[in-house]
Amino acid sequence: MTNQDIMKILESITAPGDGKSLVESNSVKNVEIVNNKVLVEVVIGNPTLQAKKRIETDITKAIKSAYESAEVQVHVIGQIPTQTVSLTKERPLPNVKNLIAIASGKGGVGKSTITANIAVTLAKMGFSVGILDADVYGPSMPIMFDVANERPTSVMVDGRAKIKPVENYGVKLLSLGFFIDPNDAVIWRGAMANKALNQLLFDADWGELDFMLIDLPPGTGDIHLSMVQAVPLTGAVVVSTPQAIALADAKKGVAMFAQPEINVPVFGIVENMSYFTPAELPNNKYYIFGQDGAKNLAKDLQTEFLGEIPLVQSIREAGDYGHPAALQANSPIELAFSEITKNMLTQLVKRNKDLPPTEIVRITNTSGCAAS
Repeated sequence: MTNQDIMKILESITAPGDGKSLVESNSVKNVEIVNNKVLVEVVIGNPTLQAKKRIETDITKAIKSAYESAEVQVHVIGQIPTQTVSLTKERPLPNVKNLIAIASGKGGVGKSTITANIAVTLAKMGFSVGILDADVYGPSMPIMFDVANERPTSVMVDGRAKIKPVENYGVKLLSLGFFIDPNDAVIWRGAMANKALNQLLFDADWGELDFMLIDLPPGTGDIHLSMVQAVPLTGAVVVSTPQAIALADAKKGVAMFAQPEINVPVFGIVENMSYFTPAELPNNKYYIFGQDGAKNLAKDLQTEFLGEIPLVQSIREAGDYGHPAALQANSPIELAFSEITKNMLTQLVKRNKDLPPTEIVRITNTSGCAAS
């Protein structure tokens, strides 16, 4: 057993996403043989744990197949390519720089409220922002942005008719709520809902956007899987209350994005309805749904805790009246949403620095890909 023998074996192994063998791509950095022990060090252009584990397994199996008694030790280094990977061919929304999903495992935790307020906060920071209301069965963004009576118009782009998003507070918005009677229930199968969302995504003139926030339905179902198959999400934010039941579902939401087949980075968790402070007792905090639940969950899941929003009547009223609470200049609520948004942006910068662009998910067998 010589170094040349091992290199010959490594010629049959290809790194994930690379058309060349480990030897052809100069990925093998070192091979050492000490007695019956083989040490192999390789560098691949995919930093994911999944890719590293696959290469380690493939190398070990190949060497053991040729030399059954050999003790094999493999060290895999995942590096981001120095040249930025272009996803123009794979990216159907090339003018949108960052696509961020806002999700929750459980309904009623204020996910859409968080989405609306992060959007207006980003717009106040000077970013160009759009929201796709993907909550097909309960679209609420038209009400939250005071545009429930508006209807998207048609505009010609390169000789093709496209939907022009409705805009308010500096945020572009498309929602199924613009196209259905508010008194009607949406009784659609998944395929119909997915087709409608694809039209809002790809048949619309979104223009140049720094951020598109996608307000997902509660849970971890068909719409979520369709979204990650349709567009390469930059990352996700999960919203929960401190309540144990909501946290259990939020944990599933984080787990969904972490599935190897999906592999969308989770920027962190936002805790909504954290505590209640009566106006007459401004120094008191009442933890109605529990204390620090989302903060502890974020720690357990090794993700970031992006911040907390108290249970405040004015936030609910602002949403009902179509004027997101974060628009209230110099208010505690504006400061809270500003802090959450800045924390999200910090994680976004880290993600874009440390990881390659997310790819569109290609799944033929969805078994186990989405928690229920």
